[in-house]
Amino acid sequence: MIESMETSAMSKLVIITGMSGAGKTIAVQSLEDLGFFCVDNLPPVLIPKFAELIEQSKGKIAKVALVIDLRGREFFTALSESLNYIRDHYTISCEILFLDATDSVLVRRYKESRRRHPLTPDGMPLDGIRMERKLLEDLKGWANQVIDTSNLKPAQLKDRIISRFMQSDQHLMSINVTSFGFKYGVPIDADLIFDVRFLPNPHYVEQLRPRTGQDQDVYDYVMKWPETQQFLTKLLDMLNYLIPQYHKEGKSQVVIGIGCTGGKHRSVAIAEYIGRMIGASDTESVRISHRDAERDRH
Repeated sequence: MIESMETSAMSKLVIITGMSGAGKTIAVQSLEDLGFFCVDNLPPVLIPKFAELIEQSKGKIAKVALVIDLRGREFFTALSESLNYIRDHYTISCEILFLDATDSVLVRRYKESRRRHPLTPDGMPLDGIRMERKLLEDLKGWANQVIDTSNLKPAQLKDRIISRFMQSDQHLMSINVTSFGFKYGVPIDADLIFDVRFLPNPHYVEQLRPRTGQDQDVYDYVMKWPETQQFLTKLLDMLNYLIPQYHKEGKSQVVIGIGCTGGKHRSVAIAEYIGRMIGASDTESVRISHRDAERDRH
């Protein structure tokens, strides 16, 4: 991984990359809203020249985002060499944001947009997606931040990116608490996953079934059990220990996933409670989201 070097006076360079169709355009628009100077599709070999311009601007260009699409192994090598050169020769904080999504979601997006995959313009989109994923495998391992956009609406992705990069400027730990349903898959960008399927399930209470954990009666049902209170006491104790350790290690964001079967009742209520409790501290910025709460709602 290219290590980011955080100081208050340091210019910031964000490399936006990842799978084609995973949301790089939305990422650029989000960073532009935060005052980043953005350049799309810059060849990696030109990154050191761009870093030189940032340094010579003497603070006039303090936040820059570059969209890099890898089309071959030589691009990967050039990007590696360029970022290492910046690390060794400039006082610029470098960070890689990698956007990902499942193959099935990417295929659907290509079909909806009627676009061809850039790696296989005359072939099937899935062939290009698999080829691109293989090319980007090493780069994904370098990334400071990986966001899976498979289940994110454009507004939700924008919110995640703004939260991430706004808070890094303010030197606060950004914490995202998200509920999800295991039957829809585990969020791949979560740092911590907690399974609350052992708690009594409001799904089996007829009047509660169509509601979510954000509704007061469902929330109260989940919270009333002794095992819920015991779990929350132990979980908060763990998080109160872990979060300062992450902060001390230099991590600027933590994603906490709370999962139940469908992501509608128990996980939503627990995520709401945990988010509010952590958010009581003025040393962290907390956002609560519910990935699957509105699925199959009836």
